[in-house]
Amino acid sequence: MRLLRICLPVFLASALFLEGSDAQSPPGPSQSPPPPAQALANQSGGVKISLDDAIQMALKHNHNLLAARTVIQQNQAAETTANLRPNPVLLGDSQFLPIFQPEQFNSDYLDNTAQFDLGLSYLFERGHKRQHRLQAAKDATAVTRSQVTDNERTLSFNVASLFLNVELAESTLELAKQDLKSFQDSVNITEARYKAGDIGEDDLLKMKLQLLQFQMDVSAAGLSRVQALSDLRQLLGYESVSPDYDVAGSFEYQAVKGNLDDFQAKALANRPDLRAATLGINAADSQLALQKAIAKRDVTGQVSYTHLGYTNDISLFGQIQLPIFDRNQGEIARAGFAVTQAQEQQRFQTGQVLTDVRDAFEGLRANDEIVGLYRSGYLDTAQQSLNITEYAYKRGAATLLDFLDAERTERATQLGYRQALESYLLSLEQLREAVGTRSLP
Repeated sequence: MRLLRICLPVFLASALFLEGSDAQSPPGPSQSPPPPAQALANQSGGVKISLDDAIQMALKHNHNLLAARTVIQQNQAAETTANLRPNPVLLGDSQFLPIFQPEQFNSDYLDNTAQFDLGLSYLFERGHKRQHRLQAAKDATAVTRSQVTDNERTLSFNVASLFLNVELAESTLELAKQDLKSFQDSVNITEARYKAGDIGEDDLLKMKLQLLQFQMDVSAAGLSRVQALSDLRQLLGYESVSPDYDVAGSFEYQAVKGNLDDFQAKALANRPDLRAATLGINAADSQLALQKAIAKRDVTGQVSYTHLGYTNDISLFGQIQLPIFDRNQGEIARAGFAVTQAQEQQRFQTGQVLTDVRDAFEGLRANDEIVGLYRSGYLDTAQQSLNITEYAYKRGAATLLDFLDAERTERATQLGYRQALESYLLSLEQLREAVGTRSLP
């Protein structure tokens, strides 16, 4: 209690002093910054991104890709581990201590009877094991780096596919709005004709019911656009873009030149998955060399200092395992089969690359022909047919069914062209993915 009475005033005085100093000090920075997504939205709300921008953002912010890149760093850390040398071992012992005769435990006994040893041992690796471990780790890192590059190739294709989905949805939405506006004008004219007595009420009701389909098309196209933008945002990195972002691109036909042989040759030189398979053979060879080095037994050397009585001695020891039964023959055989496995996988991957390029090239040619058919005159024909029928209907020279059929045909033709164009551009992205580069002639 006396100690409490002494310490309590000191504690209270210290608390008052600290409170006063806190009151005089300037306020520190806020410890709860706004989330990245909200901050970015405040800075760049309503931003529009191109396809190249979207791919670069995905390569920089996509979380799955960032997680895959950490595997490279993990393998580089494994290189450091593989290059480490064995640690020396410090040895020490005391012998002939009079534990059960404590009355003899004195300095004279320790100097003359007890024995003390102090030694140092080290494992000398034979067969250049450390060098082989390091090379095997480096080869594994090279394979991983190519695999991550292949992930980037796949991610770029996925981003381009979703980007095209957004462009198709926006183009469809624009078409639906134009059709709705045009058909609304036709409904207004039909109402005027009905009031003038040129048509019956049944035709007017059919026009109004058909208007519902156009309104539903606008709603469906708007929903597709929102969902496509949301899916694309997930690949770009959810926090990297604002919620109200949009895409800026030309949803137009792009001609591609080149033949199959050139594309296949370029794919064999550029595809990172094929490069990873080729590097896998080097990694398997490194593992085989490492297992052969492990078969060579290491030597343990030891030097010891001994104090016994009035003598001080140095002792040298050596130890090596005799490889009579265990010569690491099982792991050597396994590593040899792994080399064969890597070679077969590389051959398969080569064929897969050539197959991917051929399939993508043929798909591009087929879709190019379909788009060419639309562009050869069918779009203009459908539009002219609708214009003629609409002109005749407004003047009473064509029936309502003729007008609705022409309008439905023109809308289906326009929508079919946009879907064919999206399929063509998607096949173009597939060819870029198959070749392994976005630079095509």
